[in-house]
Amino acid sequence: MKTRSIINILFVMLILTLTESCNREEKKEGENNISTDVINVPSTASGITAETGSAPIMTFKEEKHDFGKITQGEKVSYSFIFTNTGGSDLVISSAQGSCGCTVPSYSKQPVKAGQESKIDVVFDSEGKSGLVEKTVTLVTNCNPSTKILSISSSIFVPEEK
Repeated sequence: MKTRSIINILFVMLILTLTESCNREEKKEGENNISTDVINVPSTASGITAETGSAPIMTFKEEKHDFGKITQGEKVSYSFIFTNTGGSDLVISSAQGSCGCTVPSYSKQPVKAGQESKIDVVFDSEGKSGLVEKTVTLVTNCNPSTKILSISSSIFVPEEK
């Protein structure tokens, strides 16, 4: 009799749990997702509170680069040049390519106000063909905190003999 009572109690608890989980309203796609564009960056790289207009600003000479026509298997590189046009140190915390074929590299040192620096991007066209577009996403202490750079190329596949 005791075992049957325990089973009945467990069964009721299971039904209540399932009922409760079904009654919860599902979150709509994108709801409660915070865009990094709205994050306030109140401090400089040195930890000092940033005054209005003194935050770092990443200003690129160009944010897109087309390698033009290249042969499949070729590795090409490009340096995206930027200047910190803000009033405090700019720090890049990460740079991520959209795939393993796009590899960015950058200085881990803060970029002083007025100083120029670069993001080097190497693209490996091995196994790729046709028009290819890739991106590099930077995360910085600027506002907005993300910056996306783009590369593209038209990849020619040589005929086999």
